Amino acid sequence: MAENSETQNSTEPLPKNDGEFDPKTMRKTKPGIKRLIMILTVLSSFILGFPFLLKTIEIYRSPLPFHDIDSLSSTLQSNPLHIPCRFQVIYLGFDAEKKLHAKKLGFMINEQMKKLTGGNPVCGGCGKDYTVSVTVDSGNVCNKNLDGGDSCLWRCGTIDSSVNLNGNDEGIDEMFRSILSRNENCESSGGKVYSVVVVNKEDDDVDGVRVVVGKYRHAWLVGKVEEMGTVSSIANVFVKFFMNGGKEEGISKNEFMPVGADGRVVLSFSLLNANPQDWIYDWDFRKIDEDLLAPVVEALAPIANLTVESQVLYHTPKSSFSFWDAKLSSYVFRTKDLPFFVNSNEWHLDTSIAAGGRSKVLQFVVYIPSADECPLRLQLPSGKVSTTNGFISPMWGGVIVWNPPKCFRSSDSTQPQKRTLTSEDLEELLEVSLGQLRQLFGLTSNNLYAGESGMSNILSSERGFTDWELDALSRQHTCFNLHSCATTLGSLSRLVQSLPRMIIKDEIGKQVKFSLEAANLAQTNASHGIYEASAVSSRQARALAEDAFFHPSIMSISYYSFEHCFAVYTPFFLPVALHVLLASAKEWRRYKQERTKYFTWISKTRAE
Repeated sequence: MAENSETQNSTEPLPKNDGEFDPKTMRKTKPGIKRLIMILTVLSSFILGFPFLLKTIEIYRSPLPFHDIDSLSSTLQSNPLHIPCRFQVIYLGFDAEKKLHAKKLGFMINEQMKKLTGGNPVCGGCGKDYTVSVTVDSGNVCNKNLDGGDSCLWRCGTIDSSVNLNGNDEGIDEMFRSILSRNENCESSGGKVYSVVVVNKEDDDVDGVRVVVGKYRHAWLVGKVEEMGTVSSIANVFVKFFMNGGKEEGISKNEFMPVGADGRVVLSFSLLNANPQDWIYDWDFRKIDEDLLAPVVEALAPIANLTVESQVLYHTPKSSFSFWDAKLSSYVFRTKDLPFFVNSNEWHLDTSIAAGGRSKVLQFVVYIPSADECPLRLQLPSGKVSTTNGFISPMWGGVIVWNPPKCFRSSDSTQPQKRTLTSEDLEELLEVSLGQLRQLFGLTSNNLYAGESGMSNILSSERGFTDWELDALSRQHTCFNLHSCATTLGSLSRLVQSLPRMIIKDEIGKQVKFSLEAANLAQTNASHGIYEASAVSSRQARALAEDAFFHPSIMSISYYSFEHCFAVYTPFFLPVALHVLLASAKEWRRYKQERTKYFTWISKTRAE
């Protein structure tokens, strides 16, 4: 019917000779295009709808600052983080007439410090960004090398060499703090100031040098000494204590820190009664937390967000065996038995709700043995008994074995009597626990140090950590956190770029942005010697980087890959699209054939 209508509407003249017409190769009418238009319209709808389909299955990817991430990683790798420090030496009771005397001493101390550091600055240490100022104060004459500026140096004539330094070290430490406290305000000009006061006591009957390291940021040397003879001792105090925090090996950026990835640490204290049928002990832990642990938590606040919890458990036997030692009149467990002491099957310690996520839990266990193995003591490899009767497990915590005053159970009473640990016992236990916490942070628990110049006395702080130890920990954790942040963000960057269909939400983009801002702020604060602020910023940078890398939405890449989309949408669109394409191709081929027949007839007619 379509061809008949087309014949009636055709304006082409009909040929006169129909005897030579071949219907297989010719046609007398022009082919219509209605069928072609219809099929092309359907095909066009599929083609135009394809971008809308792609839009509906589009993966949203928040833009990430890949260049800034690479810049942070390359900067930390090529230029180790050197946090500036300032050192000053005050000589009292020496001749200050020579003009170049202070400059020569400063140069010698600086060179000796370079030898002790090995010439290779470590990340988190003072590196090469430190200055040494020397002041020789003889009362009437004051000789300075003025290294690093004059505003933070010693004011000559403040005290003289006649000051009594043989009394109470705590009082002397407070006296020097009151004198040197104004130097604490100079950190913005190049780091905190660490001081060593050298006092020449010619009338001292004691040979050698007495070295005392205070709990703030100063130390003093007293004795019959010469200026040149104190260079080694001064450099040793600066490097071993004020730079490295008393650690022999120094500071390493690869050293693992006992701080969670989110910057939190949970101090979990547990009192274990091995056999409550013998005796039951309890403690007033709230008093411990408020009076004794609160200063420690406050002191470590820039480094980690500490929370404290406690619990009392019963029926908690140990896994290792002990034996009776007649010489010691006690049961003994040795250091080789320590890996088997903790009974993970019976000690249900990990019950903290606050320790969720990536927080770090440090366990501090007070173990009360049963009457069958009391008293229980730890024997060291040397054969001596441990004075603390405790041990630590790196990155896990510490254990203290506490023996009751009387190691026997009363046979008259059928029910064990509940007792409470006295305040004296709690203070002793907490003192040991703080020593274990210091060891877990890489510091020493001993207040004596054997150096080249003899024994050095280190004053302990009521907060458990001295100011110069906290400075070293802040520098150390700043370096570690920044490297960890750069590594995590670098891994996230490579992962995102390698998987183009990974979902990146705006929350991840914001976390990465804020992490980079915190890292840059930490670097800025560190370069100006603001230790606490740099530690806080670096901790935030690491936590944000970890949150971005372990965001739950990133796991969706396992269920929304390109193969997944192809497998889901192909059964819906491929059958219809295939039929439309085949029909379009078939109709186009038919139209071309009919058009060719028509032009063949027209050409033949005109030739006649």
